[in-house]
Amino acid sequence: MRQGLIKVSTVILAAGKGTRMLSGYPKVLYEICGKPLLYYTLEILKSLDNTICESGKLNGIYVVVGYEADKVKNTFRNDNVYWVTQEKQIGSGNALTVTQSLLKGVDGIILVVCGDTPLLTAETLKKLIQVHIDSPKAAATILTCQLDNPAGYGRILKDKRGRVKGIIEEREANETQKRIKEINTGTYIFNPSIFKTLEKIKPHSRNGEYYLTDAIEILAKEGEHIKTHLEENASECLGVNTYSELTVVSKLMRQRIINELIQKGVIIVSPENIYIEEGVVVGKETVIYPFSVIRSNVKIGERCRIGPFSHLRGGTILEDGAEVGNFTEVKKTRLGINSKAKHLSYLGDALIGNDVNIGAGTITANFDGVRKEQTIIEDGASTGSGTILIAPLKMGKNTKTGAGAVVPKGENIPDGVTVVGIPAKPLKSKIRKL
Repeated sequence: MRQGLIKVSTVILAAGKGTRMLSGYPKVLYEICGKPLLYYTLEILKSLDNTICESGKLNGIYVVVGYEADKVKNTFRNDNVYWVTQEKQIGSGNALTVTQSLLKGVDGIILVVCGDTPLLTAETLKKLIQVHIDSPKAAATILTCQLDNPAGYGRILKDKRGRVKGIIEEREANETQKRIKEINTGTYIFNPSIFKTLEKIKPHSRNGEYYLTDAIEILAKEGEHIKTHLEENASECLGVNTYSELTVVSKLMRQRIINELIQKGVIIVSPENIYIEEGVVVGKETVIYPFSVIRSNVKIGERCRIGPFSHLRGGTILEDGAEVGNFTEVKKTRLGINSKAKHLSYLGDALIGNDVNIGAGTITANFDGVRKEQTIIEDGASTGSGTILIAPLKMGKNTKTGAGAVVPKGENIPDGVTVVGIPAKPLKSKIRKL
């Protein structure tokens, strides 16, 4: 056991273009479940907080960017990380090398992860770090896993005694090596001396790139001890290099999100027919019916009812007991306690109070071609079927609109008044003759 609390500096390799995706878009900005790939890696590392395992302490996150670096940095401009630019994308070995000026003389160890492995968990990284710390003779520790179909991944080469000899990339492996099922996940722990080893890496004749995997072979030939930590849940280690892999990882992430909600007391009637993105908060005893879509940054209270065929977009807040039903889309809207919008409606940029009933086909017309405007509907109000509310406007407490009413912008409805017609006018009360 190494003595004292070990500092762990983390390097995220996020400089690639993603050439196999045949796109000019930075690979780490491709989204799964509403968030970029790099978001998940950053969130996991940030969740490690100060004490990341029994003997380790986080010592900064360094993100290596290259292709479209400004776009990546701007996307994560609010994250507390150190940005390091790889001017030329000439391989993972060079990507780690460019961090040397910041990490030179660092006290502790270096955790290297890829920006395109979003399914990794904090628990797995904690175990990996602890394995390395508990092996004082190890110069490196590699996170590995077993895949029945390891095509596309580098294979871990070991001698007859089980000692790591190196990592062979798929394209360079022979048929015997391709049958190896233990693969390199691209996640490593290195001692600071790795930078001296990186100086010995030679560019590959095929593409001129410097492979970080070559450092493992160099260390092995120099007699250094290399550990591996086999992760039993292989899905955590899946990377994204193609659209097909993006689809697979997205499906696994969606299932993870749904499982976490179910464990917290959310009732999801048909999990295989629900799409819920990262960053959604749902209270216990809420029921979500099939074919609903819930985007990032939606907050749903307890005992709500969603769907079927509902679409909740970012900025939506449903208070306890609220209901959103068939073919209703809600965007950047607060729906109050026990309020209901059950059929065929669009609610955008609205502030809706408690015990409000939104009639079938109601639309808050929030965009005038230039600006988005807000509609306010206060407690106890209700709208008739087919109502159009042209923002900005306010419906007061216990107000009503008749079926098909069109309320022009700025025509606020006073408390307790019912309006009907096009344009909507107050309904005149009739005096009943005795």
